Amino acid sequence: MKWVLAGLGNPGKEYRLTRHNAGRMFIEKIAKKFGVRFKKRSFYRFARVEYSENELILLLPETFMNLSGKGVSEFLKFNPFPLSNLIVFFDDMDIPLGEIRIRKRGEGGTHKGLKSIISEISSSEFIRIRIGIGKPEGDRINYVLSPFTPDELILLEKAFEKAEKALALIINGKIDEAMNRFNRRLTPCSSLGEGLKP
Repeated sequence: MKWVLAGLGNPGKEYRLTRHNAGRMFIEKIAKKFGVRFKKRSFYRFARVEYSENELILLLPETFMNLSGKGVSEFLKFNPFPLSNLIVFFDDMDIPLGEIRIRKRGEGGTHKGLKSIISEISSSEFIRIRIGIGKPEGDRINYVLSPFTPDELILLEKAFEKAEKALALIINGKIDEAMNRFNRRLTPCSSLGEGLKP
């Protein structure tokens, strides 16, 4: 089965480790784990991974966050597949750093990258995994465009471990189990099964 995993963020070295790039950072981590390189297209980059009789397409929109839908819709135009097999990863300030939340479908809320995808593909019927970055004390824009601190990167890695384990469940037809395990605070990682393995 084919799955498309889209990680949202801003392209460019200056944004690489910023909080708004949590989704993009997760997909880049998966690519590094499997030793694959991205190929460049006009509005996106992509790589292919074979995992447990599934084909995982790692997708990075190459537009800025607010126009993320252009990259996703451009990919879909040339690579049609069921939207139920699209999983979008992105940052969320309403979730504590180190935690994730999973939804089968839904509207875009206040996240402009997610809203752009829904607008461009005219559907909200796709899975999303929200990666917590915590709430700022001050200005929200400066917060999301600022880099993670070293301590925050440690907590972010915990969220990535959970996202990887959730992803392994989802692509094996166990999304409800993934939601039950991870849609709560302070989920332990060690006892929840394995993540993706090359």
